[in-house]
Amino acid sequence: MVAVVGTSQLGTDQVSMDLNSASTVVLQVLTQATSQDTAVLKPAEEQLKQWETQPGFYSVLLNIFTNHTLDINVRWLAVLYFKHGIDRYWRRVAPHALSEEEKTTLRAGLITNFNEPINQIATQIAVLIAKVARLDCPRQWPELIPTLIESVKVQDDLRQHRALLTFYHVTKTLASKRLAADRKLFYDLASGIYNFACSLWNHHTDTFLQQVSSGNEAVILSSLERTLLSLKVLRKLTVNGFVEPHKNMEVMGFLHGIFERLKQFLECSRSIGSDNVCRDRLEKTIILFTKVLLDFLDQHPFSFTPLIQRSLEFSVSYVFTEVGEGVTFERFIVQCMNLIKMIVKNYAYKPSKNFEDSSPETLEAHKIKMAFFTYPTLTEICRRLVSHYFLLTEEELTMWEEDPEGFTVEETGGDSWKYSLRPCTEVLFIDIFHEYNQTLTPVLLEMMQTLQGPTNVEDMNALLIKDAVYNAVGLAAYELFDSVDFDQWFKNQLLPELQVIHNRYKPLRRRVIWLIGQWISVKFKSDLRPMLYEAICNLLQDQDLVVRIETATTLKLNILLKM
Repeated sequence: MVAVVGTSQLGTDQVSMDLNSASTVVLQVLTQATSQDTAVLKPAEEQLKQWETQPGFYSVLLNIFTNHTLDINVRWLAVLYFKHGIDRYWRRVAPHALSEEEKTTLRAGLITNFNEPINQIATQIAVLIAKVARLDCPRQWPELIPTLIESVKVQDDLRQHRALLTFYHVTKTLASKRLAADRKLFYDLASGIYNFACSLWNHHTDTFLQQVSSGNEAVILSSLERTLLSLKVLRKLTVNGFVEPHKNMEVMGFLHGIFERLKQFLECSRSIGSDNVCRDRLEKTIILFTKVLLDFLDQHPFSFTPLIQRSLEFSVSYVFTEVGEGVTFERFIVQCMNLIKMIVKNYAYKPSKNFEDSSPETLEAHKIKMAFFTYPTLTEICRRLVSHYFLLTEEELTMWEEDPEGFTVEETGGDSWKYSLRPCTEVLFIDIFHEYNQTLTPVLLEMMQTLQGPTNVEDMNALLIKDAVYNAVGLAAYELFDSVDFDQWFKNQLLPELQVIHNRYKPLRRRVIWLIGQWISVKFKSDLRPMLYEAICNLLQDQDLVVRIETATTLKLNILLKM
């Protein structure tokens, strides 16, 4: 076992006089710190902790992790210690703060070469450069951005990728600063580099689209990685880099161009296999396009107004018509639905009861929404949501059978509507039905009317459609208050449904009892409750059923398990 080197061996004089000698000493301890033997590991960690405040220590770490001939684990550890040191000692007011002279040397060394061959270490280096940029750029580090811009132009694939990776992390970090002075600096930065960032993204995107038909997975993946990184940079600049982005032609040109790019990338999915790394990266890029739109809408609703019409046309066509068949995937559908929902529900687009009190921007956005959501469009969206997206899938039925409690939790989880298809479709239905209830109430009532009477237990599709319609009626309970005689419907339709004991009726029995639970606090006569209690008691004889009854000022029924 090699003895742990003492602190005295890394004195200030040694570091300044002989960096290589100091590197040898620190390298030895870092190697010991990667050991699985705690007897070696613990003393080494303690030694490194003592060195954290020694002048020259971070110059030694930089020398080690940029030496590609050394052990990967040692280099990785050196990067982590450097990164932690930035957090603790880089600020001028920090105890044991690094000297300005050493920081100048370190900043120069960090951007000398973008040629790290190991992906994980390259990411950590990019992150630590971004940490320094957060504190020093642009005042103490004016050369950082120009160096990155020049480096992403080089022809060497590795250097170009690493520089682009660093460019993204720096942009992301600077965009997250919230002080007014910092925001102003980022606005200035965005204005200065936006045109270049757009050109860079278009170049990598066009290159990918040209190469996608080649079948060379390595080339396609490399090109797609650059497309993804350059788009990440543009996302931060677009969303966070302008006070009034709608006044910038380059910004609006980029945003309007997203829809055509999305179509191109969705078509690419036809030629890329469903089970490889390229497909994963392609889908991530497609999702990133939608995130740009969602973030921009969230941060700049009035600047988004010129994009409302195109966003709705695009999303509705891919989610609710045959246009999306064969190219869409679940996460993309969820994102499109979220985009529709955010436009429908956006308070900036809702005029006051007295239209004269509303701003011209609000009225313009409202006018665009009303022109798009015509009766045929709303009807098609409603029918498609209920008859297609609300249908329980084979996977959901199996999950409900095997883990009913888990299935219930997944259905009702907190933010699941943002990411999971079923909760997302239900939230979109609720929001659209609330906004356009006068148009959609007759549509849903008509769907209810076609399902009167019992359903053939051998027709599973008919059972699933009835389940979907009942789900819609439950979700829209408050909106249907004046349109549905629920008491009569309970006695004539729902109660008989609960009395069907066939095994295939289990999903529908569950839905009916859930539906009653939705309506019971909305519209349900108290003299009907004995009939409901009796039905529940009969259901409780089924070993597969667990019902939770909550009594407060009203009665609530929730099915936790299968029945």
